[in-house]
Amino acid sequence: MKAPNQVAVPAHLPQTAGATTAETPWPLSLLSAKIGEYISKMSRMWVEGEITSIKRRPNAKVQYFQLADLEARPQITITVKIWSHNLPAQISEGMHVVVLAKPDFWQGNGSFTLFADEIRQRGLGDILLQLAALKAKLAAEGLFAASRKKPLPFLPERIGLICGRNTEAEKDVVVNSRLRWPDVRFEIRQVQVQGTSAVPAIIAALTELDADPHVSVIVLARGGGSPEDLLPFSDESLVRSVASTRTPVVSAIGHEADNPIVDFVADVRASTPTDAARRIVPDVFEERRTLAADLLRGRHAIAQQLTLAAAGIEQLHRHPALAAPERGIEARAEELSQLTAWGRAHIATTLEAQAHGVTSELARLRTLSPHSTLKRGYSILRSADGALVGSVRETSNGARLQALLFDGQLSVRVEKMSEGEIAHDE
Repeated sequence: MKAPNQVAVPAHLPQTAGATTAETPWPLSLLSAKIGEYISKMSRMWVEGEITSIKRRPNAKVQYFQLADLEARPQITITVKIWSHNLPAQISEGMHVVVLAKPDFWQGNGSFTLFADEIRQRGLGDILLQLAALKAKLAAEGLFAASRKKPLPFLPERIGLICGRNTEAEKDVVVNSRLRWPDVRFEIRQVQVQGTSAVPAIIAALTELDADPHVSVIVLARGGGSPEDLLPFSDESLVRSVASTRTPVVSAIGHEADNPIVDFVADVRASTPTDAARRIVPDVFEERRTLAADLLRGRHAIAQQLTLAAAGIEQLHRHPALAAPERGIEARAEELSQLTAWGRAHIATTLEAQAHGVTSELARLRTLSPHSTLKRGYSILRSADGALVGSVRETSNGARLQALLFDGQLSVRVEKMSEGEIAHDE
C-alpha cells in the first residue's frame, strides 16, 4: 500500500530513482511528481534573506518578491509568494527579513518557490548597508566631485558602447543616436551585465575602449532590473575603473529610479539608455534649425548695422562742411587775406619805426665817429710801430710819424717839440 499523497510508479518502470537505467528511465513528469511529493512533505520553516525585488500588484490576492542570500557564493535567490493581506506596507526592497514559509514546487515548469504565511523585518538589508558604506568611502575620496567630471565632446568621433548581448538598451542607444545624427559611429562591446562574471567583463571592455584613440565617449548601458541585477554597477573595482578613465563616461543603467554607484562617479548620468543617446550626440535637425535661426539673426543684425551706417552717412552729407565745403574754404580764405594784410601793415610799420631808429643811431654814430673829427681838421699821429701818439712826451725830435687825415695819411718828421696845453675854442 502506498502512503496517502504518494505518487504511484507504474509497474513497468523502476520503483526507485536509483533503479533507473538508460533503457528504463523515468519520464520527466514522473520525476517532477516525485520532487513535488518530496517537497510537499517539508514542514513550514523560518528563513532569512534580503528582499532584492518587490513589485506590489494592486487588487491582486497574491504578491511576489525575490528573497536572496547575499553571503552565499554564488548568491542564491528564490521567489516568495505571500497573500496580499499578510504583506506589511512597510516591507520594501533592500530589507533584511525573516519569513515563515512552506516550500512549494510547481510541476508544470519545475519551478521552486516559497509560500509565506508571515514576514518580519530584521532591519535595513546588508546590501544597502554595504552599498551605503562604499558610497560614503568613495565620496570621501573625492571620486564624485564635480571638478573631476570630464565634459562630453559636442560631436564624438566614435562612441564606445558597453551593453548586454542583443539587449533593448543597445538598440535604444544606437537607434536613437542615429535618429539624431545619422553618421554617428559606434564601437560596441557586448558583455555579461549581471552575475558574478559581469564585473571583469565590463572592466575589460572599458579598458579596451578607453585605450582606443578614436573613441571620444564611452556609454555603459543596461535596462532596468532588480537591485540584485544591478549590483555589478556598484562594484568597487568597476567604479574605480570608471573613475580612472581618460575618456568621458556616460552611465545609463536601469530606469530613472535606479541609482547604482557608478552613476555618481561617471562624468554624466543618463536616466535611461534613450536619454544617453540624447546626451552624447546633438540633434542634426535641431542644429540645422539653430544654425538657420543664427544666420537669420546675423543677417538682421548686419542689415541693421548697414541701415544705421547709411543714416550716419546721410547725416554727414547734410553737415555744412560736406553739403557746401566751399563756404568754409571761402571763410578761411577771407580770414587769411585779413591776416595777410594785417601782417604786411604791421611789418611795414615795424620796419619804418626800426629804419627811423637806425637813421638816428647812424647820425649819432657819425657824430661820434673819429672820421668826423678828422674831417673837421684834426689828425691822428702814430709812431713807426703803430702806437698812437697823444703827448709830446711819447716822441722825440727827428722821429718819423704817420699823420692820419680824413682822406688819407702823411709821413712826417718831428723837427721841434714844445710842451704846453693847447687852447680849446669855446
